[in-house]
Amino acid sequence: MKFIRKFDIDIIPLKEGKHNFTFEIDSEFLEHFENSGDIVNDVDIKVELELDKRINLIEANFNLKGKVNLTCDRSLEDFDQPTDLSHKILYKYGQEEAEIDDEIFFITQDTQSINVMQLIYEFILLGIPAKKIHPDHLTEEDEDDEDEGWIVYEARESDLTEEQMKDDQNPFWKALKNLKNNE
Repeated sequence: MKFIRKFDIDIIPLKEGKHNFTFEIDSEFLEHFENSGDIVNDVDIKVELELDKRINLIEANFNLKGKVNLTCDRSLEDFDQPTDLSHKILYKYGQEEAEIDDEIFFITQDTQSINVMQLIYEFILLGIPAKKIHPDHLTEEDEDDEDEGWIVYEARESDLTEEQMKDDQNPFWKALKNLKNNE
């Protein structure tokens, strides 16, 4: 419980304007999240948080820099993935506390403090690539594969036979024409 309180920010005593906070994230941080070891082996991240308190809202700008230790999907070797992320969260004053979406939270006027631990953890997870590949095992295909997943199948002329390219010969087109003619 004491560790979690390190991530509490007392907002009532803060005057309007910008305030800076720094958090050091390491393996002890991960121990407070269930199943985090399945995704991340270790972390070494410095979080710089700038709170801009205004009359009706608090804008929180998170900057995370450091490294995350992951396991390669291909070789199962551990490697350090550099991390450099920025996220913005808005805390708006309202009648009751609620999460509007991923970036906007309602807090009440008498909210004593906000805890940013869960947000930092989520930002770290969002920064992990879908394919975790050790830099030593990257191929040219991996480096050129920026748009992977967007095209499921692309037929090139070379993939089709001459018969398939002719509308009249293709059985799919014949079936469609028969449906149209039967209507």
